[in-house]
Amino acid sequence: MAHVKDLWTVTTRLPDGTSRKVRTARYGKGKRWLAVWLDPDGRERSAAFERKVDAEKKASEMEVDVGRGDYIDPHAGKILFGEVAERWLQSRLVDPATMIRYDSLYRLHVAPAFAHRQVRSILPSHVQRWISDLSARFDASTVQTSFLVLQGVLDLAVADEALRKNPAKSPIVQVPRRLAGEIEAWSDEQVHAVIDAHPGLFRTVPIVGAACGLRQGELFGLALEDVDFDEMSLRVRRQIKKLGKDFVYALPKSDRERLVPLPSWAAQAIRLHVERYPPLLCSLPWEKPGGKLRTHNLLFRWTDDDFIKYRSYSELVWKPALATAGLIPAPAKDARQRKRFATTRKEGLHQLRHYYASVMLAGGVSVRELAEYLGHKDPAFTLRVYAHLQPGSHDRARKVIDDRLFRPRVVPEVTLQAESR
Repeated sequence: MAHVKDLWTVTTRLPDGTSRKVRTARYGKGKRWLAVWLDPDGRERSAAFERKVDAEKKASEMEVDVGRGDYIDPHAGKILFGEVAERWLQSRLVDPATMIRYDSLYRLHVAPAFAHRQVRSILPSHVQRWISDLSARFDASTVQTSFLVLQGVLDLAVADEALRKNPAKSPIVQVPRRLAGEIEAWSDEQVHAVIDAHPGLFRTVPIVGAACGLRQGELFGLALEDVDFDEMSLRVRRQIKKLGKDFVYALPKSDRERLVPLPSWAAQAIRLHVERYPPLLCSLPWEKPGGKLRTHNLLFRWTDDDFIKYRSYSELVWKPALATAGLIPAPAKDARQRKRFATTRKEGLHQLRHYYASVMLAGGVSVRELAEYLGHKDPAFTLRVYAHLQPGSHDRARKVIDDRLFRPRVVPEVTLQAESR
C-alpha cells in the first residue's frame, strides 16, 4: 500500500503505554514528507516533498498508475538526453547518407542545447525556444530535420519509460514550413544553349538529363549496360552517392529502379558519345563504404579517367556553361582572386529534370506516368510540384463547363400570372 512518511518525527511508545512524536536528527532539514509506494516489481520507491498534501497526491498517483499498468519510474527521467540520443542514433534503420545527416545535425544543432540535460527537465517551452533560435539562423529544411532528430530521441525516452509524454509533441510546439515556390522550367532555347556550351566530353550529360529526367547522381552512375537501343529505353538502376568523404554506388532515391523511355535524338547522342569516349570501367562499393565492390561501364567520365564528382562538374563545367548561355552572370573574383559564380538552387542540374517534366506534361503525358518516369513514390507529390506546368488547364476547365452546362438549348417562355387574392 502506498503511504506517506514523516521524515522529521517518529512516533515512540512510552512505558505507560502511551505514544508521542519525537523529533529525528533530520528535523528542520530538507523536505519533510516522503511519498512511498511499490513499483510493478514489488520494489519500494519514494519521493520527498515539502508539503504533506503533495506527498499524499504523489503516493496515490503512483499506486493508481501501477494498478493500471501506466507506471513510469520518476527516477528514470534523470537520464541525460545525450545518452538516449546515442541509443536512438544507433537504432536507426536508414540509408548511410541519411544516417550521416542525422549525426551531423545532432552534433551541430541538437546536442549543444540538450545533450547534458535530464530528459525529464525538457519542457515544450524549451523546445519551442530552441526552434525559434534555430530558425533565425538556418533554413526551414535544416530546422525540420533537426527537430525530427530531437523528437525521435524523446520518443525513444517515452518508449523506454523514462518519460510519460514527449514534450516535442505538445500543441504549442510549431516548426516552420518550407516555402516552396513554383518551379519555372527553362525554355527549349535555354536548354539547347546550355547543351551547346558544354565541352564535347560532357555534352551528352545535359542531353540525357533533359531527354530522360534523371537526377544528377543517376546521370553520373548511368552505365552502357543500362541503355537498351532496341527497346529505346534506359534502366535507371543506380546512382553515385557521396557519403562523407567516400563515394559509393547505391539504388536510386526511394530505393526504386525504373524504366524510362529513350528519345531517338538522345539515343543517337549516346551512340556518338560512346564512339568518341569509350565507357569507363569503374568499381565502387555498394551502398556503404566498405561494401561489396560493383563494377560498371560508366557512360560519363571525368578528364582524369575517373567517375564524375558533382562538385567538380558543377564548378568547372556546369556553371561556366550557364554563364556562356546567359543564364547566370560571368564569374567574379573573390578576395583570394578565385573565380566565383553567383548562383542559387534554381540554377542546378536539377533544372533539366524540371524541363523534362514540363515537356512531358505539355505533350499530354499523365501525372501518374510522369511520376513513374521521375521515380517518385507518390503521384500526388508529382502533382504538387508540377501541376502549375500543365498547359491550358484553365481553358480546359472552362470548356468542360461550357460544353456541358451552357450548350445551346431551347428555353421555353415563362409567363408570370398574377397571384389570385
